[in-house]
Amino acid sequence: MIKIIWYNFIRFVFVIFIQIALINNIQVNSYLNAYIYVLFILLLPFETPKWLMLILAFFTGLTMDFFLDTGGAHAAATTLMAFSRPTILKVVSARRDYEPGIRPIIKDLGFRWFFSYALIMVSIHHVSLFFIEVFKFSEMIYTLFRALLSISFTLILLIISQYLFVKRD
Repeated sequence: MIKIIWYNFIRFVFVIFIQIALINNIQVNSYLNAYIYVLFILLLPFETPKWLMLILAFFTGLTMDFFLDTGGAHAAATTLMAFSRPTILKVVSARRDYEPGIRPIIKDLGFRWFFSYALIMVSIHHVSLFFIEVFKFSEMIYTLFRALLSISFTLILLIISQYLFVKRD
């Protein structure tokens, strides 16, 4: 149990550091923003209690808000993503139905499962984040276009991270 907590703490620090030090400096005309810090919430164990997941998501988003000066937008979007996670897991249910020891990664559940799961979760996060930032429905097309490009870029980075950083047994 302590090993899982320590491993997730290290993952939290790593994704926040990579997001702030590297990814935040990659922008193309404000259309393409990758937010890989959502990987922390995506990869939490299936057994994580809902209340703890919501607290961790809020704290993760609040940390990003602190560094990006976004006034709670990341906290709201990340908390919404975590709130939606149990429902999304039921929707993309795998054959093994999340046996103990199975992790939400490509290696354990396959590319198709991870892609579906990450696509839905990242879409929830990005669309809510961008609409909170803009807060105007008059710019709906621009916001949706921006969200679509950012979702695509984020998914590419998340999938690459799965192949680069997940241990092969």
